[in-house]
Amino acid sequence: PGMAEASVRLGGTTPQSLHFQGEPSVDETGSLVSEARRAKAKQHRAKRGQGWPRRASGWAALGSPTPQFAPRRVPPHEPYQRRHVWIGLGRSKTVRIPFPGGGTPVASAALALEDGTVYVGESFGATGTVSGEVCFNTSMTGYQEILTDPSYRGQILTMTAAEIGNYGINAEDVESGRLQMAGFVVRSASRIASNFTSTGTLHDYLAAAGVVGIQGIDTRALVRKLRSQGVMTGVLSSEIHDHKQLVAMASSAESLVGRDMVREVMPEAARDWSDKLDAWSEPLPQPSIGGELPPAAAEKPLKHVVALDYGMKWNIARHLASRNCRVTVLPGSASADEVLALSPDGVFLSNGPGDPEPLTYAVETVRGLVGKLPIFGICLGHQLLAQACGAKTFKLKFGHRGGNQPVMDLSTGTVEITSQNHGFAVEEESLPADLEVTHRNLNDGTIEGLRHRTLPAASVQYHPEAAAGPHDSAYLFDRFRAMLDAV
Repeated sequence: PGMAEASVRLGGTTPQSLHFQGEPSVDETGSLVSEARRAKAKQHRAKRGQGWPRRASGWAALGSPTPQFAPRRVPPHEPYQRRHVWIGLGRSKTVRIPFPGGGTPVASAALALEDGTVYVGESFGATGTVSGEVCFNTSMTGYQEILTDPSYRGQILTMTAAEIGNYGINAEDVESGRLQMAGFVVRSASRIASNFTSTGTLHDYLAAAGVVGIQGIDTRALVRKLRSQGVMTGVLSSEIHDHKQLVAMASSAESLVGRDMVREVMPEAARDWSDKLDAWSEPLPQPSIGGELPPAAAEKPLKHVVALDYGMKWNIARHLASRNCRVTVLPGSASADEVLALSPDGVFLSNGPGDPEPLTYAVETVRGLVGKLPIFGICLGHQLLAQACGAKTFKLKFGHRGGNQPVMDLSTGTVEITSQNHGFAVEEESLPADLEVTHRNLNDGTIEGLRHRTLPAASVQYHPEAAAGPHDSAYLFDRFRAMLDAV
């Protein structure tokens, strides 16, 4: 029972029988072996009780049903066995063989898009069903910082790197108090965490935080679809395996456009921030040609900065504190009067998730601060500053997410490799006369930085604090510090 037999021709010799565990069809296997010598070698290995060579990992025996070897142990959630079989000329193919007893194979997790596409794979992390905007990130590392970035609220994120989780997770590489995204999609989630700082695996991290994950799907095909057709709403489930039901759920799921996501991630109360960058983040002093190290920079006077938190990454506050700023963090819903009551030297507008259009309360606050205090905005803060000055925003086709986005500083001609995470951008045609473009994305030409022509206010669309990502743009915090000193 449960044995199927396929008749194949071995390198021009007489047909022989190949036995499998399960019930594959002859069409699935095709012409399995093209060289009689290779077939005889496999028969010899089978007689010695060593099974097939490593490349042909399926358990089978050539020639006769005996000896037979037990199939590999498969996790209970995997409904089929995968076998690599030779198809000749040093090539092999993978066939999926259902377990004895019949039944339709059902994947342990599925990702359905609103256009009807369904990807099936293995579940990892938490068990559940979530919906969100399906997008992708091109970073090679930094998955823990990405997972805890509040800007990913309400999104199902796909990592383009082939394997994620190699170095595990730790208590330091976090950018907020919890994991923020709805779901996580990877090609392969490493079961081994190999790093001296690691305290656990990615699977356990997601499971403890209640984040649903899927692995084993063709992430290249998914990313190509999102690039060509644009980001779309999807449903990720390790509970529901009815594809039609999942597609219907994805089609009816709420979109991020027009939705206020900031209220889901901003803090409930004000707080003071004092933590600075660690020693690993500070660049080493570079010696002069003669070998002399430069003298230590004199400490600048303390400045008070109010950071409006729309979903702020913690590394931003670390950068401000490392430049001798006393940082007071206020919820993003704070009014201009509440900010001015603290008598700050400057205001910082943080990053955050979602569409800036419905955040009318935040735009009004920024409008009430422009011209009264130096202002610096990042990501969502950049968009809010632009709206407060009269510009409009629009949704990008698939957004900018990753640690390898090239941006040019138009004032110096320098090209920076930047860390980015945003799905909206400022519309250049709507810019008022008193705003000028300072940075531009070299991939699609969109606006990456703005500056007010007469007032101390500037912003960038990307993340100069990195975490994770390159440190090319950290100088922007020095420019903000210079704005504070000039007042």
